[in-house]
Amino acid sequence: MAIVPDQGKPHSKRPSPSEVDVGNTSSNVDPRQLGDIQDDDERLLARIGYRQELRREFTRWSTVSYAVSILGVLGSQPATYGVPISLGGPATAVWAWFIGSIMAYIIASSVAELVSAYPTAGGMYFVTKHVVPPEHVAIWAWVIGWCNFLGQAAGVASLAYTIGQMILAGASMNSQYADGTYAYAPTSVQTVLVALLTLMVFGIVCSLTTKALHRMVLWFAPINVLASISICIALLVLTPDKRSAKFVFTQITDDSGWGNKGFSFLLGFLNVAWVMTDYDGTTHMSEETHDAAIRGPLAIRLAVIVSGVLGWMLNITFGFCLTESYVEDIVNSPTGLPVAQIFLNAGGRSGGTAMLFFVILVQFMTGASAMLANARMTYAFARDEALPFSSFWSKINPITGTPVNAVWFVAVFCGCLNLIGLGSTQTIYAIFNLCAPCLDLSYIAVIFAHLVYSGKVQFVEGPFTLGRISKPMNVLAISWVLFISVVLFFPTSKPVTATNMNYAIVVAGFVGTFSLGWWWAGARKKYTGPRTQDIMHLVTGEDTEQSSSDPI
Repeated sequence: MAIVPDQGKPHSKRPSPSEVDVGNTSSNVDPRQLGDIQDDDERLLARIGYRQELRREFTRWSTVSYAVSILGVLGSQPATYGVPISLGGPATAVWAWFIGSIMAYIIASSVAELVSAYPTAGGMYFVTKHVVPPEHVAIWAWVIGWCNFLGQAAGVASLAYTIGQMILAGASMNSQYADGTYAYAPTSVQTVLVALLTLMVFGIVCSLTTKALHRMVLWFAPINVLASISICIALLVLTPDKRSAKFVFTQITDDSGWGNKGFSFLLGFLNVAWVMTDYDGTTHMSEETHDAAIRGPLAIRLAVIVSGVLGWMLNITFGFCLTESYVEDIVNSPTGLPVAQIFLNAGGRSGGTAMLFFVILVQFMTGASAMLANARMTYAFARDEALPFSSFWSKINPITGTPVNAVWFVAVFCGCLNLIGLGSTQTIYAIFNLCAPCLDLSYIAVIFAHLVYSGKVQFVEGPFTLGRISKPMNVLAISWVLFISVVLFFPTSKPVTATNMNYAIVVAGFVGTFSLGWWWAGARKKYTGPRTQDIMHLVTGEDTEQSSSDPI
């Protein structure tokens, strides 16, 4: 995909970090002797306009593992598997995932191209500064930044909540079973309490040093992949009564009440949309990654491919393991979690609990990874004076070398979101449903600006570029996100009542009104967008002549 752009394309091409000139050296001296890749990354960050504050410990493999873990298919896909099969049948789950994964790769590739040029903790939020005319940067960056932050926060809160659901579902299926019900039935209060405890553990993990996080994250992807394959094999071997291939691949139903199989199929995209998002999560770790301009985009695209294949495999396997009356037996399982019932049917209590344990473990890894990205976004946002008490939230802890204050800001904020579940399950689900639309819309807003203002704003390309297919893929990504976001805001069933109403659109309207209201009330007088500085003189050995000829 690293295609050289056409000569006529109005873009400049920046060298990769490893190609950055390290100063005036004689011809018989190897420039690499004057600084390793970490120094080159620091020079690139200085050229962008930020001082290196975080420690670069993430390597190629930990970056890829992190990218795979933040999608966390084995944890997140089972959490929402009940949606597509309850609305459109098993084939909806299979083919919605297949199509959604292809579209996710297109969106991710478009994101990767932009963040390759400007690998910072702000991710796509920061890219706004270099795709929008200077006079419009502040309002664009403000809206996109808040959209990205809130989308990530909704994702972290929902991950903690689903972990609570999974843990309590495990407790339920291990309690006494009689007359079609389990002796233990989780309550909303218990689910929220477990979610809050989970967020605390997330916060502790994300407060570790970058080196410790690197060592931990290295294991995330292998566990995800191996556990997914093992569970699929176990289910296919242990499930006594499996469905036919025709049932799995062709059974599409209209159980949404909208009176149209096609629309019921589209509603099934909620599963893949919720899982396959947060593509720029990896880029929020850019300032802690060696050679981030190259490794970040590679990890993003590779993670979508790996997760797409694993998710499709899981959907197919779950389809074969459904019962003939799966709506009553699986969707309405007394465990409260359809996949938990599939595990229980195949492996009994012990086997089902073992499989559910690995799902919870992977979901925990996904949650910790998501909070890490959200915390780095908070750090970047506060660094640019976009939050109240920004100097406190952007402070780097002298012991860990990480933005610990930003971590606990995210933990507390997500805890407040989960507390809403004590009063209204519908409202908290609406907030969770904002995750995918908020994130994806924040991505395509930047992509759209890049297309619209390409002739007015100079964009210095990074090492990864889509070349000739860049614009077609950008247009396709924008079109898909706009289309699927409208679908995801629809109620999933009809007739629409106060109970089944999709309140995500209401919450989205509130968030948009709050963000713009805050902007016009006073934020516009203080916030100017990403606050970069000319700090090239602080980088030893940097060629100032090259710096002036290669604008950022």
